Amino acid sequence: MRNRFDLQLDSLEESLKEMGMCCREAITLTIDSLMNQNEKKAKEVVSTSMRIRRMERNIESICLKLLLQQQPVARDLRVISSGLKAVYDLERIGDVTGDIAQLILKEHISIASDILNIHGMADVTGDMVNKAITALTSQNAELAEEVIRKDDEVDDLFKKAKKHLAHEYDKTDANVEYALNLLMVAKYFEKIGDHAVNIAEWAHFSATGILKENSEETF
Repeated sequence: MRNRFDLQLDSLEESLKEMGMCCREAITLTIDSLMNQNEKKAKEVVSTSMRIRRMERNIESICLKLLLQQQPVARDLRVISSGLKAVYDLERIGDVTGDIAQLILKEHISIASDILNIHGMADVTGDMVNKAITALTSQNAELAEEVIRKDDEVDDLFKKAKKHLAHEYDKTDANVEYALNLLMVAKYFEKIGDHAVNIAEWAHFSATGILKENSEETF
C-alpha cells in the first residue's frame, strides 16, 4: 500500500514540475513576442496558457484522490495540501501570460526599446517561478525563503517602471493609451512575482509545517 502511495506522490511531484516548466516557457514566449511584436509566439502563449489550465485540473484530481483514498497524515498531508494550493497560483501565472499575449495581439504592444525594463522583470519573475517549484518539489525551505525575499526586487522594478513612465510620457504628444498598456504589462509581471511568492510560502509550509506568512502557526 505504501509503495503505491509513494508512486502517486512521485506522480504529483512530476506533474507539478511539468506545470512549472510550462509556466516558465509561457513567460519566455511572452517576452520573445513582446520584444519583436511576434503574433505567432503570442498565439503560442495563449495555447500554453490553455495547456496549463488543463494541467491544473489533472493535478487537482491527483491531490483529491490522494486525500480521499489514502487519508495521509503529518508530512504527507502537508505535501499534498501544499501542491493543491500551489497549483492555483501556477494556473494564475498561465492566465496572466495569456492576458499579456492578448494585449500583444489586440493592441500590438512591443517593448523593443524596453524603457520600463520589462525584460528585467520577466527574468526575475521567471527565475522566481523556477525556484519556487524546485523548493516545493524538493522540500527546500531555504530556497523558498530566497524566492520570498526576491519579491522586494520585483516591487522595486515596478515602482521604477511607474516613475519612468510618468516622466517619459508627461508630454503633450504622448500616446497615453500605449503608455497605459505598457504599465499594465509591467503590472502583470509583478503579479507573476506575487504568485511565485505564494508558491514559495506553500513550499516552506510543506517542508517545515510553518506558514511563512505567520511563523507562529504550525501544523
